[in-house]
Amino acid sequence: MLNFKKVSLRRGTQVLFSETTFTIHKGQRVGLTGANGVGKSSLFAMIRGELQIDEGDFELPLNLEVAHVAQETPALTSTALDYVTDGDNELRQLQQKLRLAEQADNGLEQAKIHESLGHIEGYTAEIRASRLMSGLGFTKAQQQNAVNSFSGGWRMRLNLAQALMCRSDILLLDEPTNHLDLDTVIWLQDWLLKYTGTLLLVSHDRDFLDTITTNIVHIEQKQATIYSGNYSAFERMRAEKLAQQQSAYEKQQREIVHIQSFITRFKAKASKAKQAQSRVKSLEKMEIIAQAHVDSPFTFSFPTPEKLPNPLLKIEKATLGYDKTIILNNISLSIAPGDRLGLLGSNGAGKSTLIKVLAGDAPLLGGQLLDSEHLKIGYFAQHQLEQLHLDESPLWHLQQLDKQTTEKELRNFLGGFDFKGDKVLDKVEPFSGGEKARLVLALLVYQNPNLLLLDEPTNHLDLEMRHALSVALQDYQGAMVVVSHDRHLLRSVTDQFLLVADGKLQPFDGDLDDYRLWLAAQKKAKENNNKANTVVVEKATNSLSRKELRQQEAMRRKRLKPLTDAVKKSEKAIEGYQQQQDDLKQLLANPTLYDENEKQQLKTLLAQKDTIDQSLLQAEEDWVHAEEQLALAE
Repeated sequence: MLNFKKVSLRRGTQVLFSETTFTIHKGQRVGLTGANGVGKSSLFAMIRGELQIDEGDFELPLNLEVAHVAQETPALTSTALDYVTDGDNELRQLQQKLRLAEQADNGLEQAKIHESLGHIEGYTAEIRASRLMSGLGFTKAQQQNAVNSFSGGWRMRLNLAQALMCRSDILLLDEPTNHLDLDTVIWLQDWLLKYTGTLLLVSHDRDFLDTITTNIVHIEQKQATIYSGNYSAFERMRAEKLAQQQSAYEKQQREIVHIQSFITRFKAKASKAKQAQSRVKSLEKMEIIAQAHVDSPFTFSFPTPEKLPNPLLKIEKATLGYDKTIILNNISLSIAPGDRLGLLGSNGAGKSTLIKVLAGDAPLLGGQLLDSEHLKIGYFAQHQLEQLHLDESPLWHLQQLDKQTTEKELRNFLGGFDFKGDKVLDKVEPFSGGEKARLVLALLVYQNPNLLLLDEPTNHLDLEMRHALSVALQDYQGAMVVVSHDRHLLRSVTDQFLLVADGKLQPFDGDLDDYRLWLAAQKKAKENNNKANTVVVEKATNSLSRKELRQQEAMRRKRLKPLTDAVKKSEKAIEGYQQQQDDLKQLLANPTLYDENEKQQLKTLLAQKDTIDQSLLQAEEDWVHAEEQLALAE
């Protein structure tokens, strides 16, 4: 249980919380919401003990394991798998103690440590780490690569995997989906639903929050308020609260006007002066109810495109990829005004490659790309944030697009993206990722495109800006192609999904819930491969004789025999080692074994146990590898 009693917290001179009280109970999955800069990350730092409260009490039970995602990744030469396994702190501590006990030749201590390792499933830790990494998109080969060989986005995935590897009581996740694709977001969502500890989550992904959270802590006006239910439930409750507050405000304003009118009319009259004076005092003492600030700071829309030719863009029998690597082959796509297409598919399947080709940022390896004479593309991708001129201001960037419009008009436009006052003249360099993304979007909107190509446009954007972008895109009159891991955005602005998978581009007949089921089916495909292939063979060979079918099946069994033998061999080895483990456990449970005169026997048995444990681990890894090879061969 995390208990906040009248907590006040400052960062420098800024007050983040003032006399805030709320409680988070064990097992709750809590989403933290609020505008950027209100103190969500500072709250995490306080829980981790990196920030001290200024006033009040914060109670956190002792000896709880708190896990969080590191923001920096050391440039290590150790493997990614080892780095993720390091997340299990207790495992690493026990392994260190075991090394010391072995050096001291302390058999009794070794036995205790081995028992503890068994209790925490320490002998299968690498398998658990490997499964986590696989879920987050790492291949078996990548798991053996050095940590320092990965790029920034993949290093963040490593840090996330390390945090999930920790057998924590409290898990703190700050924007965990920023560097993930949609498939991985869905996997992480399912993993977190099974997490048994207490989860505190900062996210600007509405669907992610809706699915996972049991409570919402909303931070605004230096107060943190806890609500029951998920994000949608919170929005409804807050809307009702603000409506009541607005109603009370308006009622009070009417009362103020009435009192002020009485004062104005009668203050000069001696007979009414006393009554008027009492109303002045009443007005002074009245606690002014703050007007509900429900309006978003973002007010923008896409203008109607000047021309909407049909089709806008067309690719025919195209081959896409890079160098000599083919990613998509023989694909065709025609984009007409009003088309609202969402691209689905796993990381690396070719979604971004397709967007780049459509935008003219990457060449075709084959086929044709035909565009209209009046095509005007608005392209958003994360790399464009890096192309901003860091020493220049938002106003300067806009002036490069339009040197004729007055500064006042450009300022008004930028104000719709919450660049106001001196902010429009500030250098871009110190801007946050969200501010840079907003500026790139502002530049895109100003150019009035008739085809939008959006590759992960919501990364770094907060909930308010995501909502404003969704509303603006809903009214957009041109065509759009969207890649996003934000399911709420995809649901809100797209009419049709295209699936990018297995080198093909084809319509996806279903919604995002169907896509989740499709992903689950793909994961089970290896397990069901035998049945699936049997069906395919039957359909393809209806005309074959029974003799020919038996011959084909015999050839298939012969081809797969080395792989099936490897699976059976691994399974038999695992059973054997597990039996040897059980036998040794019974021997090690004998109290007389720990007498001084049995020291050598104990040492021998412990050495045997260590050898068997390592052999079992290797056998399990061999079994996993053999199963994968068999599934691929089938």
